[in-house]
Amino acid sequence: MVNCPLCDAVIDVDEEELDEGDSLLCEECGSNLHVSGVGPLELSKDTAKDEDDEEDEDEDEELDEDEEEDEDDDEEDDAWK
Repeated sequence: MVNCPLCDAVIDVDEEELDEGDSLLCEECGSNLHVSGVGPLELSKDTAKDEDDEEDEDEDEELDEDEEEDEDDDEEDDAWK
């Protein structure tokens, strides 16, 4: 067992199964973690996956804004008629 470096939650993993460079997910805080060492087992925040998640969230926000603009345009068209 090892603790999450961000929230200190216990992560139940078989340490012998992990290699340096592997990725884990903390079920408690949802953080993507990276195995940075195996003797002893060390975890760090996986910044690459977190950046990907942020990009996905940004794309979702842009889609929501586009939908709102389309609705506003439809309302303006209806009001003009």
